[in-house]
Amino acid sequence: QVQLVESGGGSVQAGGSLRLSCAASGYTYSSYCMGWFRQAPGKEREGVAAMDTGGGTTYYADSVKGRFTISQDNAKNTLYLQMISLKPEDTAMYYCAADCLGSWSRQGGYEYNYWGQGTQVTVSS
Repeated sequence: QVQLVESGGGSVQAGGSLRLSCAASGYTYSSYCMGWFRQAPGKEREGVAAMDTGGGTTYYADSVKGRFTISQDNAKNTLYLQMISLKPEDTAMYYCAADCLGSWSRQGGYEYNYWGQGTQVTVSS
């Protein structure tokens, strides 16, 4: 079955950087649109970034444009999220997800059929 395992979260100060990784297994990696979403306590889920099947088109939430970059390594079945210039408001649990449903929404990003357990990102001021 589809498995998505995130890593790379942690605690950083504002202005710092982190790179999240998502190791995917259980399916043909390049066959799914993939992305990242985040959820902070008491807040709605937010679509952060996504990459369509084949990696030709990427999407970003307005709140992270210019700071976050989604990428993938098909040979390693791994999705990445490079995050720079982190802000306290980026603090959340970050989830890797696969098999996008519908179309990208500027508010919520994509819905997905599969997602991992999440990795916590905490940014202090």
